Amino acid sequence: MKWADMSLDEVLKELKTSRKGLSQDEASRRLEKYGKNELVEEKKAGPVKLFLSQFMDILIILLILAAVASYFVGDVLDSAVILFVVVVNATVGFIQEYRAERAMEKLKGLVSTEAVVIRDGETLRIPASELTLGDMVIIEEGDNVPADLRLIETYDLRIDESALTGESIPVRKTHENPEDERDVIAFMDSNVVSGRGRGAVIATGMETSMGKIARMIQEDEGKTPLQEKIISLGKNLGLIAVVVCALVFAIQFLRGLPLVDTFMTAVSLAVASVPEGLPAILTLTLALGMQRMARSNAIVRRLLAVETLGSCSVICTDKTGTLTHNRMTVRESELTSPEMALLVCALCNNATSSEGAVIGDPTDAAILNFAAEKGYLRDELERKYPRLAEIPLDSTRKRMSTINQLEDGRYLLVKGAPEIILRRCRYIDSGEGVKELTDEEVERWLSRLNDMTSRALRVLALAYRKLPDGDDEEKDLVFVGLVGMMDPPRREAADAIETCKRAGIKVVMITGDHRDTAVAIAQELGLMDNGMALTGRELDELSEGEFHEIVEDVRVYARVFPEQKVRIVEALQGRGHVVAMTGDGVNDAPALKKAAIGVAMGSGTDVARESSDMVLQDDNFATIVRAVKEGRTIFDNIRRFVKFQLSTNVGAILTIVSASLINLPVPFNPIQILWINIIMDGPPAQSLGVEPPESDIMLRGPERENILPGRNILRIILAGAVMAAGTLGLYMYMLSSGAGIERAMTVAFTVFVVFQIFNVFNCKSRTGLSNRALILAVVASLALQILVIYLAPLEGIFRTVPLSVVDWVLIVLVASLILILEAVLRFADGRNKVGNRVKPEIKE
Repeated sequence: MKWADMSLDEVLKELKTSRKGLSQDEASRRLEKYGKNELVEEKKAGPVKLFLSQFMDILIILLILAAVASYFVGDVLDSAVILFVVVVNATVGFIQEYRAERAMEKLKGLVSTEAVVIRDGETLRIPASELTLGDMVIIEEGDNVPADLRLIETYDLRIDESALTGESIPVRKTHENPEDERDVIAFMDSNVVSGRGRGAVIATGMETSMGKIARMIQEDEGKTPLQEKIISLGKNLGLIAVVVCALVFAIQFLRGLPLVDTFMTAVSLAVASVPEGLPAILTLTLALGMQRMARSNAIVRRLLAVETLGSCSVICTDKTGTLTHNRMTVRESELTSPEMALLVCALCNNATSSEGAVIGDPTDAAILNFAAEKGYLRDELERKYPRLAEIPLDSTRKRMSTINQLEDGRYLLVKGAPEIILRRCRYIDSGEGVKELTDEEVERWLSRLNDMTSRALRVLALAYRKLPDGDDEEKDLVFVGLVGMMDPPRREAADAIETCKRAGIKVVMITGDHRDTAVAIAQELGLMDNGMALTGRELDELSEGEFHEIVEDVRVYARVFPEQKVRIVEALQGRGHVVAMTGDGVNDAPALKKAAIGVAMGSGTDVARESSDMVLQDDNFATIVRAVKEGRTIFDNIRRFVKFQLSTNVGAILTIVSASLINLPVPFNPIQILWINIIMDGPPAQSLGVEPPESDIMLRGPERENILPGRNILRIILAGAVMAAGTLGLYMYMLSSGAGIERAMTVAFTVFVVFQIFNVFNCKSRTGLSNRALILAVVASLALQILVIYLAPLEGIFRTVPLSVVDWVLIVLVASLILILEAVLRFADGRNKVGNRVKPEIKE
């Protein structure tokens, strides 16, 4: 319902109430009908059920089966490690899903507990929970608005809606002729900064703006791109493992091999087919990424959010405090008499400076700082030129005046709306003397005013008058200039937006501020790029189909409501985008939860932080872009690990299946298969998780492919085939040259391990050997393999024999085939071509 479009009489008629409020009986009836004015918390699954639900994941189920299989083939250590990883992952998931309840608790803590209401013509103070539709509520300075109100009376009423909208400047409210529909509504949980008012309750509890936010933040969060990719990978690997193991079991059983040995080989192969190291390496890689991001002022609250930023294709960002400094600043000034103008700025001002911080109205603070930077300090000047009187600013006068005692008499100092001040000016002070202000000069100053306001500057005119005895009127003023203020954009935000463009990421501004201000900031930051700007009201008028058609072209949304922020996120997601949403107010919480990754400001509300995946300690947009780079690096490293791990798995599967098909003894025994699995899941794989970023990581588009893109599947199959061919070829050579079965199996076992060690270098980033962890991992793996071959107690367990120097030469030569394969593939596919990069957008 458009309350702003209704007259006061129509509002009262619609609500079936009057200026004297409801009767007690009617209020009781309505309270019973509509319910209490409270935020209702949805029932959640209990902690035990929530914890158990963490195990209902295909990859986790496969890991549990692998752990059971490992236990039955005698590998208790591997079984214990797998189960430990499973429990850790379940615990992390449980903790993360519990956050929605904490966000709801924070929201409930914000709601006002008492309200001043008129019932039966009498003013009463009642619990806010007992308010109902049609109640007449009185609000004044210092009050917390207890429900959504349509204002009936206002007296210089200004309300701080920063907790809801994120905008720091208090909103001036009216009860009639609003510029914006929100100007006649006082929203639940906003705070009255000054003035007073009376309003009729139009919504209570879950139907208020705050209630709608409460309902939205309790909705289930969608899965992150990485979660979806891991689920897909788990299903595919599970299917492959079942098919391969059944095939190997059938082949060996038909060949008449002992049933127990056949079963153990099939189960060992099943364990090797599932990358049980994936959850562990994933957790480790993300945790290390969290630590690096924390050092850059980005605190990650949800582990998988680190990677999701790397897939991000759209960042929806708030304006105030994120793209701007959240501090009104004088950006332009044209002063005819700087000395008198700066005196007006410093003395006609109620803001105060304390310990480096300015307290007071943001506009007053801006001109106070402006004067102070020029050496005009209010405290010093007021001791010298004391204030005698003040005529305060209000919505009717649109100006503020003070009377100060200067050296040569009493002076009236005035600041306010330029149109009002210029009409009251008769003179102009040029700095060299005072002269008559002509109509032509007034027109010139009005033209200058239009130029400044067209760039979304908030403009004040400055004037003064030397007062004769007995005359304090604000007339015949002397004009001394204009000052234009704005919350200035952060310099680093412009650089970060340019980086986003090169990285193929679209930046969209969503703000509660006015369209002109938002567009001016967007243009200065280079964010518009010939895009559109929409207001909340215009967005409401669009159908879903119409909005879906233009959503890609909109760069700025102004004067939006919480539900609209969610609608914007949903529309972008409907176009296939991975959306990051920033915010700091309570109204941002639903969109923060709806987006693939919610980014809250450290200075924002508790509700926003509890609903987010990441918190920016410095409220800086540039920090998000650094986090995107970190996210891309992490995804690359996960992909490297998966490529490395699956190459090992495919190589082992092809080697064993091929040996079975050509009637050769299986070259690895079950213990050796599990050793290959453990050692490759260990240091080498983990070292790939800390690889440094590629040099072009922010010159390519967002990652839309799976963890296993098509080109990597081909490389994995080719690598596995080379490993299988090399291992079986050397194995057959050893058997044909008269070597015993144990020596041939030891050579095959060792060459397969060395294949993996060399393959680590194929999977690493192309940044040289800067990853010392990888070098140490390679040395450690090789040392462990040597111990397995030459240490007597281990020889008995693994059934190995010592190898000669000639054996080692053959092993190294054959294993180096994997390096040659990668070199040929890199040369063939031209992965270093500049054409694969995202080209920066060209500004017209």
